[in-house]
Amino acid sequence: MMPAARESLLDAAYTALARRPWSAVRMVDVAAAAGVSRQTLYNEFGSKDGLARALVRREADGYLAGVERALAAHGDARERLTATAEWLTAAARDNALVRALLTGCWSERLPAPARPDPPSSSAVPAQRRADGPPPSPGDFVALVRDRAVAALAGPGLPRSDTADLARSCELAVRLALSCVSAPPGEGGVADLVRGALHRGPV
Repeated sequence: MMPAARESLLDAAYTALARRPWSAVRMVDVAAAAGVSRQTLYNEFGSKDGLARALVRREADGYLAGVERALAAHGDARERLTATAEWLTAAARDNALVRALLTGCWSERLPAPARPDPPSSSAVPAQRRADGPPPSPGDFVALVRDRAVAALAGPGLPRSDTADLARSCELAVRLALSCVSAPPGEGGVADLVRGALHRGPV
């Protein structure tokens, strides 16, 4: 299948999930919305669970791509970490799957975070990858922290300074995650992160 068709199917599944609980999403409707046959959908994802895993994986990848964009923004390290924290909270607010991935709280409307099947024998590389387990909330903290350190650390940064930077990055990520569960008041996550990093090593 062409990558564009795969994306169309995932888009159709995401749209369907926004309108009804995953238990009520029908494969035939997803296929029709994407303009392909139901058999094509099954050939690509294998099952409804396979479609769910691929959809969750795509949303996780999209979230991490947004992290990369925020870290690449102009500004000093504090502002780039602040932008990353703002992206994290915005992504979780606007996308129920991202919110569930970041918090580990899966509502009944969403596909359950299924245990992966045995290693996929799919001929489709994207599906083999999607069949792996999604990152856990702790995985996301480490992923974003490590990407932030890689983006913000200058060449030749001493190991002790790198460790301090990693702590600051993790602090920003965990503050943002706390704002997903308990939205902050006026000033939002940006003021919290800037205040926390004011005396930090970044």
